Amino acid sequence: MKLWQRLGALMDPAASDSSKQFSLGNRGRQPNSERQGTERILREVKGETAAIGRRIEHLLAAQEQAREQERPKPLEEVSDLSAKLDENLERIRTLFRAPANKDLVIRELQIATQPPLKAAIVFLEGMAKNETINNNILGPLMLYAHLDHHLQPAPPQLPALRDPLRVVTERLLPTNQAAAKYLMHEITSAILYGDTAILIDGCNAAVVCETKGFPLRSVSEPKQEQAVRGAHDAFNESFRINVALVRKRLKDPRLVTEIIEAGEVTRTYVGITYLDGIAAPKLVEEVKRRVGGLKLDYVGEAGILEQMIEDRPYSLFPQALVTERPDRVAGYLSEGTVAIFADNSPAALVVPVTWWALMQTSEDYHLRWPIGIFLRWLRLAAIAIALTAGAIYIAAVNYHHEMIPTELMLSIAASREQVPFPAALELLTMEFAFELVKEAGTRIPSIIGPTIGIVGGLILGQAAVQAKLFSPIVVIITAIAGLAASAVPNYATAFSLRILRFIFIAFAMVLGLYGLAAVAFGLMVYLSGLRSFGVPYLSPLAPRRPPIPDAVNRPGIMNMEMRPAHLRPVDQRRQQDPSRVWDQPAGAKKKDQPEPPDGRGG
Repeated sequence: MKLWQRLGALMDPAASDSSKQFSLGNRGRQPNSERQGTERILREVKGETAAIGRRIEHLLAAQEQAREQERPKPLEEVSDLSAKLDENLERIRTLFRAPANKDLVIRELQIATQPPLKAAIVFLEGMAKNETINNNILGPLMLYAHLDHHLQPAPPQLPALRDPLRVVTERLLPTNQAAAKYLMHEITSAILYGDTAILIDGCNAAVVCETKGFPLRSVSEPKQEQAVRGAHDAFNESFRINVALVRKRLKDPRLVTEIIEAGEVTRTYVGITYLDGIAAPKLVEEVKRRVGGLKLDYVGEAGILEQMIEDRPYSLFPQALVTERPDRVAGYLSEGTVAIFADNSPAALVVPVTWWALMQTSEDYHLRWPIGIFLRWLRLAAIAIALTAGAIYIAAVNYHHEMIPTELMLSIAASREQVPFPAALELLTMEFAFELVKEAGTRIPSIIGPTIGIVGGLILGQAAVQAKLFSPIVVIITAIAGLAASAVPNYATAFSLRILRFIFIAFAMVLGLYGLAAVAFGLMVYLSGLRSFGVPYLSPLAPRRPPIPDAVNRPGIMNMEMRPAHLRPVDQRRQQDPSRVWDQPAGAKKKDQPEPPDGRGG
């Protein structure tokens, strides 16, 4: 009987009567810690209810003021804060779970006026820069405020004092960014992002100052998209630095960055960057609709955001270009795309994207056009090899012997004579082992990663061949297919090809070359119907939109006058024709010069 009780306790830990073991499923009365949490939530709800009541009262007062005065109070200045400093601080303590939360710092002080004004500054330790707070906030308020005559007590015959909040913002704070905030959620959001809030007794608003000082990684070289020629700077985890790296390359006032918060818990800054006057307004609105319509708690970085906003989240193929290179983002923005930056993410998303863009690199444009064409065709050949090498081998060995020359067929048969496994099982096992070695080399620390790759790829492969477990031809085919898949420049696309390789082999095992052709045909049909933010995935080849610039081939830079038509840019012309003015024949009229009204020459 005890044995069954023990088994029941293992299957249902909540049924255990042991008081010595920790469990989240203990039955009985609510623990004191949980009751305290419930009371804290009730206090928070009570505070928010009171804030809503205060805002309604302020709205009614503003409406009454609008009736009596010519200049009504702006709606954004209607506050939900109390005029009492203690009530506002207690509300902030409740929201940030103080005093349990030791990161919250509340520094009460007196502004050096006559008489002094009671105030407090609020910030998060580690998120704000202490030097900025001491020199640009505490120093002016506590030491130099008495020098400002606007805060001195006025004699009875003079008008009333000016608004202390406005005087603090305009005269006492030497910070580059300081603004008045009238809603508590705006104040807490600013504090969470590293700013400092200043609350003054008697004012139903707060001054928020720019004091961000959280640790940042410096700009370094790209890790995945390395290039011999071109820029060597890459994005880091700072949203502002990433936007600045792009703006350094596009010195155009039309470059717009709109910020949307994503994630109920993370409240991640998501920047939507585009060139106004070039990017299609319909595309910009669709990107903002998708990002702003997300209802989830956690948006940690661009990878999560990509899965949430793409057209088909269950597709194997990426529908957004993930890049860590600012020069690539700047180039795509100039064509009419939209870039999405997520805070805490060292990469940017470029939408919409086509299959051909995933096959391109920034180095294609830094090299002469014959080299760029050669590299693009080499990558397309690598994709074909990665997908079909193993499948063609299985189809030829199992079904289509006549495809293989006699000498080669005899050599393959001799090498497989002592192998105990069928050809299909042999190839699948070797492919799985290769993927295992590749994944292990990626996840193991970099110090011993190359050693694991050498041991797994060379020593184990050689030992397996000598032990007659695998034939040498299978090892060669697996290595060639793996190298070809690694030649794909886009990381997510390379993963898709690695999975598709097994599907091609499976169909070739059943139907031979007919199965391979069926999978290839189905893949082309699927890619033709796939879309990225409304743009066909195989544009401009399917549907065909002549002319077809910069897709399979790489034309000369001087011949790329027009932006991609499938992006529907507002300004379709990228450069003049001819872009090299000395190529224009002497006396010839410029193509972009309008004709005179009477049709005669100038």
